[in-house]
Amino acid sequence: MKSYLMKRLVLFVPLLLGVTALTFSLTKALPGDPVFSLVGERAKPEVIEKIRKELGTEENVLSQYLGYVQLLLQGEFGRSYFTNRQVFDDIKMKFPNTLKLAAGAMVIAIPAGLLLGFAAAYKRDTFLDRIISVSAVSGMSFPVFWSGLLLMLFFSLELRILPPSGTGGLRFLILPALTLSLPAMGMLSRITRTTILEIVEAPFVKTLKAKGIGEMKIQLVHVFRNALIPITTVVGLEFASYLNGAVLTETIFGWDGIGRFIMEGIIKRDYPVIMGCVISGTLVFICVNLMVDILYHYLDPRVRIDDKSR
Repeated sequence: MKSYLMKRLVLFVPLLLGVTALTFSLTKALPGDPVFSLVGERAKPEVIEKIRKELGTEENVLSQYLGYVQLLLQGEFGRSYFTNRQVFDDIKMKFPNTLKLAAGAMVIAIPAGLLLGFAAAYKRDTFLDRIISVSAVSGMSFPVFWSGLLLMLFFSLELRILPPSGTGGLRFLILPALTLSLPAMGMLSRITRTTILEIVEAPFVKTLKAKGIGEMKIQLVHVFRNALIPITTVVGLEFASYLNGAVLTETIFGWDGIGRFIMEGIIKRDYPVIMGCVISGTLVFICVNLMVDILYHYLDPRVRIDDKSR
């Protein structure tokens, strides 16, 4: 296990360099000029040239990239073109809001998705199974901007029990967290149903039943533990993607998180903001994937056997 984690940490450096190089190239290829966003297209040429020198955008792309890598080595993401604030400080301020939203969405999605998946598996080919399957596919298929607007229309404009937008406590969190949880809930439901159906037909389950072990113990201990392996993968990927910022959800509900921050950076061509959000998102994905791998080590005995054989 330790050797595997060391290999992952060693691969982290080229991965981060590749992500920064690709993201930097793509942002520079975007149409538009951040200088025009700052002063407008009717500004005097000498003013535009002066601002370009201050921002460093008059240099070639390679020189700009090497300068940005030097900033990263110093532990900085640069300054925003528009606010002149350190991007790292803004990300530190906004990340807790994104973490709160991601955690709220998973608190809704995980128990609901598991419960629906188990119910659909044990009521296979019944009316309940069909209803759950249709609901799961709908939750995965409906775009979040559509479901978010529907929830906002019903709970905020019709019932007037929840605020339509803003960043704050639990009342502000419910609608965006519920909107964000719907795709994950549908995915978990489908994965759980499929996994349970495969496991209950496995030979070891039939052997346990033949030995006279109680049905409840088989389901809670043996079936559920084996089902956790693919479920953990889905939960880890969904949670990592939410921690990178739910762009549409945060924008619709005016939630002051990483997703809304990077969207504003893209619209304004604020390159340091875009780069900072992408790099921090990469770090989050790597950390969450490492945590999932560590969980595999304890959930799946085959992983421990492979580690010993090495």
